[in-house]
Amino acid sequence: MSLASALLGWRERWLAQRDRWLADPRFREAAARFAPTRPVARRHARALFDLVAGFVYTQWLSVCVELNLFERMAASPLTVDELAAEAKLPHWSAQRLLEAAASLGLAQRRADNRWGLGPLGAAMVGNAAVVAMVRHHRALYTNLADPLALLRTGRGELAHYWAYAGGHADDRAPGALDSAATLPYSALMSATQPLVAGQVLDAYPIQRHCRLLDLGGGEGVFVTAALARAPKLEAMVFDLPAVVDAARARFARLGLAHRASAFGGDFHRDALPAGADVVSLVRVIYDHDDEPALAILRAARRALPKGGTLLLAEPMAGAAGAEPMGAAYFGMYLLAMGSGRSRSAAQLAQLLGQAGFDRISERRTALPLQAGLLVARAA
Repeated sequence: MSLASALLGWRERWLAQRDRWLADPRFREAAARFAPTRPVARRHARALFDLVAGFVYTQWLSVCVELNLFERMAASPLTVDELAAEAKLPHWSAQRLLEAAASLGLAQRRADNRWGLGPLGAAMVGNAAVVAMVRHHRALYTNLADPLALLRTGRGELAHYWAYAGGHADDRAPGALDSAATLPYSALMSATQPLVAGQVLDAYPIQRHCRLLDLGGGEGVFVTAALARAPKLEAMVFDLPAVVDAARARFARLGLAHRASAFGGDFHRDALPAGADVVSLVRVIYDHDDEPALAILRAARRALPKGGTLLLAEPMAGAAGAEPMGAAYFGMYLLAMGSGRSRSAAQLAQLLGQAGFDRISERRTALPLQAGLLVARAA
């Protein structure tokens, strides 16, 4: 028997024994009483309860967002009576809300019976991206009422929210959709894009390039951030015709129309604009299943000269310190969307190789929870 086989066998036996211990109520009780194992037992109990109660925790956050509570407390700590009057809540409801928010790190007791921001509540102030996601989750919650049904059907209500999922009642092709059909998702992406753009542009020197093509670039938020980092850069956005009008308006409003242009089309069907030496795909590939994702990457390869650069940025499965984000959160979210999957850096690199890219490298980002980054060259 080889050493590798022996180690694998030992690991499987150890895991089987661990499972027997943790499944035994008497062992769990003993571990909670025994001083050396008590911290581990408490940590496991807390983690398990958080899984049970997590949906409720999000509802307290949602209420705080709807009441604009974080901005209110940032201006000045408030009493229970003040919250009750301003939010039109009974006194006992306002008290319960503040106590719950404090337990979650969103609020904190202050002097004179007042309540101010907790550390997580302070991080919500002016955080338009997270606020937009909290509000957007209302649409996701309709699917979470019966997650087993979602797993069986592979399609939820969010399919109607995303143009490329084909969930619209009139069954128009994505390129034929009007702004009414594309605006909700486009607005969400625009609100949350600054977080991701900063991560990508901190990790990669975009100023080394001459012309950027941002595929699926929506309302031009990433392009705008890139142009601010690289004063000599020119840029193009390619997205649905109904979306790029907002990008053109953004460029005009910011005085960037001479450096940035927007092209409408369907990147599953239409040729991409030429002339870029770098193409970016920011939170695009994970919205697609493998076959259409590979088609998009091949289209990006055709749009680049040999040696041109591709930037692929999105949350990646297995990211260190953010493991539940890929398999658990996006696993369910994209299922509700009816399209896409969270992939690891290795899985994305494999797709990139099939699409005609080489010299694929992963760049470290400050917050991989928000986005990882792969850089590849056109072979």
